[in-house]
Amino acid sequence: MDLFDNVLQGFSVAFQWNNLLWSLFGVFMGNMIGVLPGMGVLAAISILLPLTYAMTPVAALMMLAGIYYGAQYGGGITCILLNLPGTPSHAVTCLDGNPLARKGKSGSALFMLVMASFVGASAGIMVMILFSPLLVEVAFKFGPAEYFSMMMLGLFAGATLAKGSAVKGVAMVFLGLLLGVVGTDVNTGTIRYAFNVIELSDGIQLVALAMGLFGLADFFANVNRIGKATTVGTQVKMSVRPEPGDIRQSAMPVVRGSAIGAVLGILPGTGATIASFMSYAIEKRVSKTPQRFGNGAIEGIAGPEAANNSAAQTSFIPTMSLGIPGDSVMALMLGALIIHGIQPGPQMVTEHADLFWGLIASFWIGNVLLVVMNLPLIGMWARLLKVPYKYLFPSALFFVCVGVYSTNNALFDVGMVLALGLVGYLFLKLRFSPAPLLLGFVLGPMVEENFRRALLLSRGDMAIFVDRPISAGFIYAIGALAVWLIFSAVRDKKRVRALEAAQAR
Repeated sequence: MDLFDNVLQGFSVAFQWNNLLWSLFGVFMGNMIGVLPGMGVLAAISILLPLTYAMTPVAALMMLAGIYYGAQYGGGITCILLNLPGTPSHAVTCLDGNPLARKGKSGSALFMLVMASFVGASAGIMVMILFSPLLVEVAFKFGPAEYFSMMMLGLFAGATLAKGSAVKGVAMVFLGLLLGVVGTDVNTGTIRYAFNVIELSDGIQLVALAMGLFGLADFFANVNRIGKATTVGTQVKMSVRPEPGDIRQSAMPVVRGSAIGAVLGILPGTGATIASFMSYAIEKRVSKTPQRFGNGAIEGIAGPEAANNSAAQTSFIPTMSLGIPGDSVMALMLGALIIHGIQPGPQMVTEHADLFWGLIASFWIGNVLLVVMNLPLIGMWARLLKVPYKYLFPSALFFVCVGVYSTNNALFDVGMVLALGLVGYLFLKLRFSPAPLLLGFVLGPMVEENFRRALLLSRGDMAIFVDRPISAGFIYAIGALAVWLIFSAVRDKKRVRALEAAQAR
């Protein structure tokens, strides 16, 4: 009964006009920022953070949280329509979302994006309400060895994302790992692999890499479109109703994705990114027709988007319950709490019950507002694909350049996007998928850091990775997955040879 009373108290706080209006403002701003290519949620929260000085703590957190999960919705829209991922966790949505849009099924893809996001977010909120103490205990059991093993499993799973050869997927993951260590070593302060280019001392910008490998590469690949192919989609449908069978095909992927995101969201620094990639890899493995993935499978949107939004909700658990921010956005949330004299920690639930439960209630209100806002706009977003290609993509390119430039106010980053776009175009021609590379780039620095921490704790003894039960479980899973990848590569080669021999006859 206490839980029910706490939830009611949270809704009574969230429905106060002042708090409700700031939550509406936050989700609207987050949604619009997510739609604009290259405009990051981190920059938006940083700009609006001074507004919170004159606000109550509840209103401030509700607005900032609305921006955060509102951007999760908006970022998926550009993935589907323009192949431009706003964040690493959205990159995997490009693999099937954009092919669906090119087939004229953008309305169905956008509908599934909205509904999977809502269900995933709702699952994450329920997990926060019911299992926060248990999940905090699970998070406490993760040390450097467990983080390293889990991220390595994520990298190996990411290698299976690529269409075609698994060997190419592994190669792209390792290339991403190499790009991820460019810059200043956090432990020694040494600049690595920068080749005397001072602008690379902070590493390659994530926004530049994502926009270059996906958006600009696609632009270069289609820049010479002529004749009838003047628009992105040949038969753009405005209907917000899903295609026949889409809901049935997406039901279980949404359930699995929500569960994956809810659990992985509590792990600092890894949640949404690993959750979306892991969800996609699992859906591809359990599907009876895995060859559809990468060519417009609706499950490739439903699972990852549910995982992404579920993780976005549960990522608040370590920030508010332990005072441990999972990423830079959560660090800003933590800063907003401290500005108002609130110390996050285990006692926060009891000492600031109105803030904690009001924020959780606002998550639900905000996600309902996002569904109400986005469902009527699906036809408008789909109509974008009827804009002639020669106008649509140069406009998107302009926003990409503005967004990338605004990250560090440096033209070098704009030039880096163009260079990475050419590299991405080369990858497309050679049939290398950029998604595993992006996963390797995001997780590479964390893999290295946790590997070094684990060895420092064990005084150089590699046995720490198999002595700890959770870490050992991940290591054994990696071994099983590696064997399976080798077996799949050999099997695929035999099939190709058999097909060639049959054609020769």
